[in-house]
Amino acid sequence: MVEVILFLRTLPDTQEIKIVKNQLIKTSSSTGANYEEEQGASSKADFIYKTEISLKEMRESNYWLRLIKAISEGISVDKEKLENLIKESAELKLILGSIVSTSKRNKQ
Repeated sequence: MVEVILFLRTLPDTQEIKIVKNQLIKTSSSTGANYEEEQGASSKADFIYKTEISLKEMRESNYWLRLIKAISEGISVDKEKLENLIKESAELKLILGSIVSTSKRNKQ
C-alpha cells in the first residue's frame, strides 16, 4: 500500500489521473485494512468474509494499476515501478484467492 501511494505521488495531476489515484488509494488501503482485520477475526466465517473483501479490493487495485499503464502514453511514469506493482498485485490476488479457497474447504 505504501509503495502504491508513493508511486501515485509521482504521477501528474490531470483530471483523469486524479480520479484513478483516488480510486487506487481507496482500494489498496482497503485491502490492507481488511487483511489486518482478518488476522483478528472472531470466527472462521468472519475470517473468510474479510479475506474475500481483501481479494475483491486487490482485484480492483490491479485493475486501476493496469488502467494507469493503458493511459500512460505521453505522461511521465516510472514504467518499471508500475510493472512491479501490477505484478505484485496479481500475485497478491492469487495468494488471497488461495487463502479463501483453502479456508472454505477446511470449514466444511
